Amino acid sequence: MSKLHRAVVDLSLVLVGLLLIVGPGSSSGTLNAALIFGPDDNLDPAYKYTGWYLREAGIYETLFAYDTDMNLVPELAKGFDQISDTEYRIALKDGVHFHDGSLLDADAVVFSLKRALDPSNARSMEYDFIDSIAKYDQGSITITTKVPYAPLIASLTDPLLSIVPLSNSQIDRVPIGTGPFRFDSYKSGVRLDVVRNDGYWGQKADLDGARLNFVSDPITRSLQLQGGDVDIARGIPQTEVGALRSSGLGVQQKMTLRTYFMYVNMRKAPFDDIRVRHALNYAINRQELVDTALEGLGGVAATGVFSSVLPWSVNDQLKGYPFDPDRARDLFEQAGISDTDGDGWLEHQGEPFHLTIKTYTKRPELKPSAEVVAAQLRSAGVRADVEILESGALSADLKDGNYDLSLYAWNTAPTGDPDYFLSKHFESTGTEAGYTGYSNTDVDAWIAEGRTAFDQQERRKHYAKVQEQVLADSPEIFLFYLNELVGLGKDVHGYEIYPNEVTFLTSGVNLGSS
Repeated sequence: MSKLHRAVVDLSLVLVGLLLIVGPGSSSGTLNAALIFGPDDNLDPAYKYTGWYLREAGIYETLFAYDTDMNLVPELAKGFDQISDTEYRIALKDGVHFHDGSLLDADAVVFSLKRALDPSNARSMEYDFIDSIAKYDQGSITITTKVPYAPLIASLTDPLLSIVPLSNSQIDRVPIGTGPFRFDSYKSGVRLDVVRNDGYWGQKADLDGARLNFVSDPITRSLQLQGGDVDIARGIPQTEVGALRSSGLGVQQKMTLRTYFMYVNMRKAPFDDIRVRHALNYAINRQELVDTALEGLGGVAATGVFSSVLPWSVNDQLKGYPFDPDRARDLFEQAGISDTDGDGWLEHQGEPFHLTIKTYTKRPELKPSAEVVAAQLRSAGVRADVEILESGALSADLKDGNYDLSLYAWNTAPTGDPDYFLSKHFESTGTEAGYTGYSNTDVDAWIAEGRTAFDQQERRKHYAKVQEQVLADSPEIFLFYLNELVGLGKDVHGYEIYPNEVTFLTSGVNLGSS
C-alpha cells in the first residue's frame, strides 16, 4: 500500500475514532430549510441529477467525498490500492447498514455502481472509461478501467454513484441509503422530509429531522428566514444580506467552484478573430461587475476557469485580463472594428458592430450580470444587448450556433477533478467545445496527458498549461466565481458550506447548541 493510500486509510480510522469519542448526538428538534432546487417525481439517485438533491438531504453517501476544504476523504470506503494503471482495489467500511437494516457489502456496492453504467442510464456515457466492476471479497471491490484514467477515485464522489441496497424495488419513490438521515416523505416540487438515522455508522445527527422546502424565488427565501418560517435559507440575494444581519440573523459566505462565464461563438465572424475575443475581455470590468450586479458579496472577479478554492487552480500564475478600455479599442481596431463615422459606435465591415448576450432564467445572478456586461461593452462602443431565454431554448440556440455570447454558470469540478470541465469545454471532441468551435491540438494533448498521468505534480503541470492556454485563446470569457450566501437563524449551529455544493445537511447541524 502506497504512502498516499495508507494516509487515506489512516485518516479514515482517525475520523471514526473521533466519532466514537463524540458519541450519539442529542435531540435538537426539526430544522426547516429553504433550498433552491429539488428532485422531480423520480427519487432514484441514479436518475439524472437526483442523487445530488438526496445527498444534500443527508440520505445517500458515496465511496469517497470531499470535505469543506475540497480534500478527498473516504466515506463508505476505507481506502484503496492501485493494483495497476487500470485496476483499483477499494476496501469498504465495516459495520455500515442501510436504513432498512441490511448490511452494506461488496454485492450492494457493485450493484450500485453498475446502475450508472447501464446503457439505459442517461448519464452512462460519463462513465464509459470503466471496463468492469467486480466483487473481490465481501469487504472490497475491484474496478478496472479501459485505459489508464487518473480521475477514477474522484469520479466515485458523484452522487449518481450513491450506494443503495440490493433489495429496494421502490427506489424511485422510497430512497434507502446509509446517510445520517432517513427518508420520511416527499411532495413533488414542494418539500422533502427526513428523520434522524439512529443506526448511522458515524456521528449521530443532532437534529430529530429536517424539512427541506424547495423555493425558487430568492426574495421569498429571504423573507421566510426573516419571518421565522425557516431556520436556514440557501442562495440569499446579495441585496438582502444587510437586512438579515441587522435583524440579528447570520449569513455565511464562501467561494464555490461555480464559475460564471460566456461562451464565445468562434464559428462566426468577427468572434473567430482572437483579437476580438481579447478586446472583449479587456472591455469588461470584472470588479465593477461583482460590485454592481452582486453587491460586492455574491462573487469574486474571475481570472481563469477555476476558482482558487479548487486545489488545481493556478490563478496565482495567470495574468488574466485587467480592465483596459484603451487596449480593447486598439485590439478592435487591429481586427478592423472601429468608429468610422465618429458617432461613438464601432463598425465592422461597414455595418454597426452589434452583439447579443443570451442567458437564461434559472439563476438570479445571470440577468443582472448580463446587463452589466452589456453596459460595459456599450461604453466600449459595442452595440450590445441582452436576451433572456428559458434554459431549453438557450441550449438549442447554443447547439445550433445561433448566438454571439452566451452567459452560463457551471460547477466546474463537481467531483473535485479538473478533467470534468476541461475535457467537456476545451478538448476538441468535447460537447461544449463543439458549441464554441474551439480546437487546439496542444490543449488536446495536455488534457489527455493529465487524464492518464498518476503523479499529482505531473498532472498539475499539464492542467496548468491548459488553464493558461484557454485563457489566452478565450473561447470562453470568465467573469466571476460565485460566493454562496446562506442565511441562518439565530438558533442554527454547526452548518458549513461545501464549495462543490453537493453536501448540505450533515450530522453536525443543530438547533440551540453551539
